Amino acid sequence: MNHPSAIDLDEASLRILDELQRNAEHSNAELAERVGLSASPCWRRVADLKHSGVLLGSVSLVDPLKLGLAVNVFVHVSLKQQDTASLDVFTQAVRQRPEVMECYLMSGESDFMLRVVVRDLMEYQALLLECLTRIPGVQSIRSSFALSQVKYTTALPTGHLRR
Repeated sequence: MNHPSAIDLDEASLRILDELQRNAEHSNAELAERVGLSASPCWRRVADLKHSGVLLGSVSLVDPLKLGLAVNVFVHVSLKQQDTASLDVFTQAVRQRPEVMECYLMSGESDFMLRVVVRDLMEYQALLLECLTRIPGVQSIRSSFALSQVKYTTALPTGHLRR
C-alpha cells in the first residue's frame, strides 16, 4: 500500500528513477537505452517526473575528503522548551550554517539531530562555541564523531512501489 502522498508510478518510470539516482548525467538517449524505452517516451516520462515533483533536481556529489572535510559529527540538541518559537529560532539558526548538512526534528531524548561536516575538531569546536551554544533556548548538546563511513547513498529505495 502506498503512502497517501506517494504517486503511482509504473515499472518504466521506476526504472528511470533508479537509473537517474545512480547517474543523472546520462543523455536522454543513454537513459532510454538503459531503461528499455525509446528516446521520446523516456524524455516525456522524465519531464512528467519533474513536473509532478518526484524529481527535484540534479546535483553533483562531491567527495568531502577531497575538500579536506574529514570529520563527520552527529549532534543531538535538546531545547529548554519545545514550543513553536524555540523550534523556529533553532531551525533558522542552523539553516544559515553550511557545515550543517542535515537537521532533523526528532522524537525521543533529543529535539534535533544534526549531521555536521568540518575539517577538524578545532573547526567543530568553533561551530559549537560560536553558534550552537549561542542559540537561544538550547539546553544541551551531545556530539558523536563518526569513525568511518560504512554506507552512504543518496538513492531512495523504490522496491516498495513495485507491484
